[in-house]
Amino acid sequence: MSEINIEIGKRVRNFRKMRKMTIAELAQIISKSKATVSKYEKGEIVLDIVTLYDIANALQVHVEQLLYCRPERTAISTKGKNPAFFNGISQFYSYVFDGRSNQLVRCVFDVLSESGESRYKIMMYMNFKDYDNYQNCENTYWGYIEHYDALTNIYMKNQDTPMEQVTISILASFLDSNTKWGLFFGISSRPMMPIAVKMLFFQKDIKRR
Repeated sequence: MSEINIEIGKRVRNFRKMRKMTIAELAQIISKSKATVSKYEKGEIVLDIVTLYDIANALQVHVEQLLYCRPERTAISTKGKNPAFFNGISQFYSYVFDGRSNQLVRCVFDVLSESGESRYKIMMYMNFKDYDNYQNCENTYWGYIEHYDALTNIYMKNQDTPMEQVTISILASFLDSNTKWGLFFGISSRPMMPIAVKMLFFQKDIKRR
C-alpha cells in the first residue's frame, strides 16, 4: 500500500466519522459496495478521480482536503512585500478565545496552493482534539491569504455553513517575530450575529504549548 493511498483513506474516514456517517451510508451515496469503501479507507484500493470527487461531495468537503499530504503543502513566497512572519511557511497555527464556552480554541492553517501574486489558497481547521488528527475538527474554513505592504488579510468561509464569512487581519506581518496578533471578525451563524475576537498566531508547531 502506498503512503498516499493510506493518507487519503485516513482523511476519508476522519471526515466520514465527523459527519456521523456509516461506511454503508457513504457506500450507498457513491454507489459502491461497503467492502470497497472500507478498502478505500484502509488505503488498499487506489481511488480514481471521479470517485474521489463523489466522496468529497458526499462528505461535503473540498476535494483538496482529501488529497492533501503534508510534504505537498505550498510554501508562501512574499515576492518583495517581505511579511517576514509568513515567508517560507506552508503551515501556521493559532489560538482564539471563545467567550461562549470560556475556553481557548486551537487552529491549524494549511497553505494549499498559490492563486495569484501574493495570494494563496488556505484551509483553517478549528477546534480539534489532537494535532495528529487536526483535520477532524469542529469547524473547517477555506479561503485565501493575501499580503500587502503592512497588512496580511485572510478571507474565509465556513465549510459547513458558507453564509458564515470571516476575515482575519494581521498588522505589521513584515516584522520578524515568532508570534503575531490578529483580529478575527465577521458574521457567525451560531447564532447569527457579528463576531470580533483576537487571535494569536505561531509559526511553529505548538503541540506542547
